[in-house]
Amino acid sequence: MKLHRWVLLTMTATVLSIAPLAGKTISHASGLTQGSMTIAQSQPSAIASGSFVAGEAPTTGTVRIITQGGHRYLEFDGAFSTSDQGPDLHVLLDATAQPPASYENLGSAINLGALSSFTGSQRYPIPDSIDLNEFQSVVIWCRMANATFGYAPLRPASSASVR
Repeated sequence: MKLHRWVLLTMTATVLSIAPLAGKTISHASGLTQGSMTIAQSQPSAIASGSFVAGEAPTTGTVRIITQGGHRYLEFDGAFSTSDQGPDLHVLLDATAQPPASYENLGSAINLGALSSFTGSQRYPIPDSIDLNEFQSVVIWCRMANATFGYAPLRPASSASVR
């Protein structure tokens, strides 16, 4: 009975010590063998990407749409930059590869929300109900001035559907 309890306690301690290491590489050595194993973690996979071009304002950097953990996100890279002169900038998905300089209506676009920062890496969740096959670009849009500051035409990461 003591041996059974000791084995159970040892196994529990081992599991609890490994759990915080998810996604990290673990090296171990045991008498005769050496090796390493990686505990899997949900890695993002890109389904589309593009590079920003200027519209009404200088806009640079790249954007990609990824899936991670069963959800989709729009991500700007660390080189993203746009003008800080826009008082009310938003991130849009647009149905055209080259969106208009200003919108008469937003019928062909989906607003993902206010721009988090004028520069640097950022991430925006994309609702599951959105069919990404309907969109060809990402737009930085000033709602107050109704001006497209910049946009990035999207290219699928593969020939597969991005839905």
